[in-house]
Amino acid sequence: MKLNISDKHFLEIIEKGYSLDIVFLLKLIEEGNDINSLYIQNEKIALMGQTLLRKGLVGEDGRITLTGQSLIDFINSSKKGSITKKKIEDENFLEWWKTFPATNIFSYKGKKFAGDRTLRVKQSECMVKYEKILLEGDYSPTDLLNALKYEIIMKKESSIKANTNKLTYMHNSLTYLNQRDFDGFIELLNSGEQIPEHSESINNGSVDI
Repeated sequence: MKLNISDKHFLEIIEKGYSLDIVFLLKLIEEGNDINSLYIQNEKIALMGQTLLRKGLVGEDGRITLTGQSLIDFINSSKKGSITKKKIEDENFLEWWKTFPATNIFSYKGKKFAGDRTLRVKQSECMVKYEKILLEGDYSPTDLLNALKYEIIMKKESSIKANTNKLTYMHNSLTYLNQRDFDGFIELLNSGEQIPEHSESINNGSVDI
């Protein structure tokens, strides 16, 4: 493996808080090497792996994130410049945030459902987690938004059929992201499932607290 690192590259890497060890390990991952065996054999390399995770260069599954790919792209480029980090648009998160039910109180198809839980919580923490998920590179903002809409509609439809508030069982916004409740719904949508056309305002009847 060859690293084309000029003095400009080196200066930029150091200024961004990285090291050549980190860059080398990231390149090994990119080339498909068995990094886990290195972690087992050497404690220092294992600690470097934790640094990759902490700095958002790899995800919890060990795959290179968009941030990590930005660093690799910078190293691979012969052009002068700086490391361009992928930016998550605030508007995408705000749309997702406003779509998430404020509470489990809602009206749907002419029926009102009482509730007693706040669902939309800890906005700043949710935004950090939301950005980390997108930087993993597996999902787009549209994926996350549609998965949320799909789950809300399914729970409301189920509430009508069972005459019981199924939105009560939805995790609050931060737990929802931390436990990746969206994974299954994105998989369903990708397999061809459609969000029902009869979708009154997602937050119709919900109350912001």
